Amino acid sequence: MTGKRKSRVGRVVGDKMEKTVVVSVESLHIHSLYKKTIRRGVKYKAHDEKNQCHLGDVVRITETRPISRDKRWRVAEIVSKGEVAEIQPKEIVVDLGQENDSNLQSTKDSG
Repeated sequence: MTGKRKSRVGRVVGDKMEKTVVVSVESLHIHSLYKKTIRRGVKYKAHDEKNQCHLGDVVRITETRPISRDKRWRVAEIVSKGEVAEIQPKEIVVDLGQENDSNLQSTKDSG
Protein backbone atom coordinates (compact mmCIF):
# COMPACT_ATOMS: atom_id res chain seq x y z
CA MET A 1 0.00 0.00 0.00
CA THR A 2 1.56 3.25 -1.10
CA GLY A 3 0.10 6.65 -0.42
CA LYS A 4 0.96 10.19 0.38
CA ARG A 5 2.36 10.71 3.85
CA LYS A 6 0.66 13.11 6.25
CA SER A 7 2.32 16.43 6.86
CA ARG A 8 1.84 18.99 9.66
CA VAL A 9 3.24 22.43 10.46
CA GLY A 10 3.88 23.32 14.10
CA ARG A 11 6.09 25.09 16.60
CA VAL A 12 8.98 23.43 18.48
CA VAL A 13 8.20 23.47 22.22
CA GLY A 14 10.91 21.07 23.42
CA ASP A 15 14.44 20.32 22.22
CA LYS A 16 16.22 18.86 25.24
CA MET A 17 16.48 15.32 23.84
CA GLU A 18 19.14 14.04 21.45
CA LYS A 19 17.88 13.99 17.84
CA THR A 20 14.28 14.52 19.01
CA VAL A 21 12.08 17.61 19.21
CA VAL A 22 8.56 18.07 20.56
CA VAL A 23 6.36 19.88 18.05
CA SER A 24 3.02 21.44 19.00
CA VAL A 25 0.47 21.52 16.18
CA GLU A 26 -2.66 23.63 16.68
CA SER A 27 -5.87 23.32 14.71
CA LEU A 28 -9.17 25.21 14.79
CA HIS A 29 -12.54 23.46 14.97
CA ILE A 30 -16.06 24.81 15.21
CA HIS A 31 -18.21 23.43 18.02
CA SER A 32 -21.18 21.59 16.51
CA LEU A 33 -23.79 23.00 18.92
CA TYR A 34 -22.47 26.38 20.04
CA LYS A 35 -20.67 27.32 16.80
CA LYS A 36 -17.71 28.68 18.74
CA THR A 37 -14.20 28.27 17.37
CA ILE A 38 -12.16 25.88 19.51
CA ARG A 39 -8.38 25.71 19.38
CA ARG A 40 -7.01 22.18 19.80
CA GLY A 41 -3.32 21.41 20.25
CA VAL A 42 -1.50 18.12 19.80
CA LYS A 43 2.15 17.44 20.62
CA TYR A 44 4.22 15.14 18.42
CA LYS A 45 7.74 13.86 19.01
CA ALA A 46 9.66 14.19 15.78
CA HIS A 47 13.07 12.93 14.67
CA ASP A 48 15.65 15.69 14.05
CA GLU A 49 18.74 13.96 12.64
CA LYS A 50 21.14 16.93 12.81
CA ASN A 51 19.79 18.63 15.95
CA GLN A 52 19.09 21.81 13.96
CA CYS A 53 15.73 22.70 15.52
CA HIS A 54 15.49 24.92 18.59
CA LEU A 55 12.70 26.32 20.75
CA GLY A 56 10.30 28.57 18.88
CA ASP A 57 11.13 27.32 15.38
CA VAL A 58 8.24 26.67 13.00
CA VAL A 59 8.82 23.30 11.32
CA ARG A 60 7.11 20.97 8.86
CA ILE A 61 6.96 17.34 10.00
CA THR A 62 6.03 14.31 7.91
CA GLU A 63 4.77 10.91 8.90
CA THR A 64 7.31 8.08 8.81
CA ARG A 65 7.87 4.55 10.02
CA PRO A 66 8.15 4.05 13.81
CA ILE A 67 11.58 5.23 14.92
CA SER A 68 11.09 4.62 18.64
CA ARG A 69 8.25 4.05 21.09
CA ASP A 70 6.93 7.61 20.72
CA LYS A 71 8.46 8.90 17.49
CA ARG A 72 6.40 8.45 14.32
CA TRP A 73 7.24 11.80 12.68
CA ARG A 74 10.34 13.29 11.07
CA VAL A 75 11.33 16.95 10.61
CA ALA A 76 11.11 17.68 6.89
CA GLU A 77 12.12 21.34 6.94
CA ILE A 78 12.49 24.38 9.16
CA VAL A 79 9.95 26.90 7.88
CA SER A 80 11.19 29.79 10.03
CA LYS A 81 13.58 30.28 12.92
CA GLY A 82 12.01 31.41 16.17
CA GLU A 83 13.27 33.80 18.78
CA VAL A 84 12.96 32.83 22.42
CA ALA A 85 14.16 34.98 25.30
CA GLU A 86 17.12 33.34 27.01
CA ILE A 87 16.30 33.84 30.70
CA GLN A 88 17.00 31.32 33.39
CA PRO A 89 14.29 30.38 35.93
CA LYS A 90 16.75 31.12 38.77
CA GLU A 91 16.91 34.77 37.72
CA ILE A 92 13.12 35.09 37.87
CA VAL A 93 12.87 33.55 41.34
CA VAL A 94 15.64 35.77 42.73
CA ASP A 95 14.01 38.93 41.38
CA LEU A 96 10.61 38.04 42.81
CA GLY A 97 12.14 37.10 46.14
CA GLN A 98 13.76 40.52 46.54
CA GLU A 99 10.54 42.35 45.65
CA ASN A 100 8.52 40.31 48.14
CA ASP A 101 11.01 40.99 50.94
CA SER A 102 10.82 44.76 50.38
CA ASN A 103 7.00 44.63 50.35
CA LEU A 104 6.97 42.70 53.62
CA GLN A 105 9.28 45.21 55.29
CA SER A 106 7.11 48.16 54.22
CA THR A 107 3.96 46.51 55.63
CA LYS A 108 5.72 45.73 58.93
CA ASP A 109 6.89 49.35 59.26
CA SER A 110 3.41 50.75 58.68
CA GLY A 111 1.70 48.34 61.08
